[in-house]
Amino acid sequence: MTFSIVARDPEDGVFGVAVSTAVPCVGAGVPHVRAGVGAIATQSYTNVRLGIDGIALLEKGLSPEAALTALLAEDEQAAVRQCAGVDARGRVFAYSGAQCVDWYGHRSGDNYSVQGNMLVGEATIDAMEAFEASKGHLSSRLLKALEAGQAAGGDKRGRESAALVVAPFAGDAWAKIDIRVDQHHDPVAELRRVFNLMRERYRKASEVAKEELGE
Repeated sequence: MTFSIVARDPEDGVFGVAVSTAVPCVGAGVPHVRAGVGAIATQSYTNVRLGIDGIALLEKGLSPEAALTALLAEDEQAAVRQCAGVDARGRVFAYSGAQCVDWYGHRSGDNYSVQGNMLVGEATIDAMEAFEASKGHLSSRLLKALEAGQAAGGDKRGRESAALVVAPFAGDAWAKIDIRVDQHHDPVAELRRVFNLMRERYRKASEVAKEELGE
């Protein structure tokens, strides 16, 4: 019922998740991100414990595979879950339970993973792998991947919500991005509109601050 991407920028240590689905409030349950630690997406009959407890285990030094595998072993409904994570060392792990609703699956690469379930088809995930060739800030790259997935079909039930969460390098909590779109006929497009508006206003605010400081 959802397609998402989790990723890390190895150059500046930024983590993020972008996600969209055909039910409301996807931003409240699927993305879990912590600066300096990692990012997890938990979806398909979402078990938020995989995200909350998973991030806590990453912070203790466990790899995404060790953390999520341990949590899934305690989950009686693991067969219908889907999750993925990346940590501060760039280690990536993705899991798709055998009872997720078709089409479902995942692809993993260096510092990222794309995954989805209840999709129109495999093309959604294939298109999101365009993340590898994209340039720019991680937030923009995540959004481009989400847009590619939506253009390729996305959730077969329709469109309703989307979210983009990016945590910067540790110690710079003010730079966190957390944008959510709910109950919208085209949530990914609306996410892009709000993202562009936010970026432009931040740019103008930065220019004003430099002028006041005489820079």
